[in-house]
Amino acid sequence: MNKFSDLYQRIISATAGAAIIVSSLIIGEWAYFAVFLTISLLAQWEFYRLIKLQSYLPIRLLGVAIGGGLFILSFFVARGSLNANFYFIIFPIASLIFLIKLYKKNDNNPFLNIALFYLGLTYVALPFALMNVVVHYHGWYSYEILLGLMLIIWASDTGAYFAGIRFGKRKLFERISPKKSWEGAIGGALTAVAFSIVISRYSTGLAMWQWIIVSLIVVIAGTYGDLVESMFKRTMQIKDSGTSIPGHGGFLDRFDSLILAVPFIVVFLKLF
Repeated sequence: MNKFSDLYQRIISATAGAAIIVSSLIIGEWAYFAVFLTISLLAQWEFYRLIKLQSYLPIRLLGVAIGGGLFILSFFVARGSLNANFYFIIFPIASLIFLIKLYKKNDNNPFLNIALFYLGLTYVALPFALMNVVVHYHGWYSYEILLGLMLIIWASDTGAYFAGIRFGKRKLFERISPKKSWEGAIGGALTAVAFSIVISRYSTGLAMWQWIIVSLIVVIAGTYGDLVESMFKRTMQIKDSGTSIPGHGGFLDRFDSLILAVPFIVVFLKLF
């Protein structure tokens, strides 16, 4: 991949990744389950690995195991195979971190590491688990809403990228992300809204006004999700969260918009 420019790397990686995600959604719920569970686990592992680079000790194996368990549990609850009372299992298991830290003699900041442990669950694992609510929104597996959400995010990112390159002058949040511009953000917003209208003409999952609201949530929450992840990388003093996806960095780099947008979209779908 080194012989390709950054743009070509982004295009090739994005195309391959999109093909895998779209195929898994269309094939069926078990293909979706396998692919998104894998992405969730890799994103969590990446998060805890970055935390550990700064000599913190969040117990990543336990964090990834609980996060994966939360995804699996939410999947079966959302599809109606398990009672929602099974969610209570998570609490005593997640509390094991306190006992583990109690016996860790080499941990000089146990409560800081405990906080980082729970941050990995709330920041990464929970949004992926909430995707199961989206795909079972109608009471059965349906890929339309999540696929539409992914397409809107990709359209927004693409519109923001090219609008920023062509017209970008005014910095959006220079302290956190010097390359992002207001022109890019506006280009991404217009692309997202336009794409949501097109999707509404072919999808029966949501009404047009709902798709437009979803696109606005994606633009606002997705932009802040990108900035939050940039802030996280600055705190960790790194450029990218990983090198797993050529041209895009790591899984957190690629899914940062989705991570922050999904909780707001679930609330919107449930309330309206």
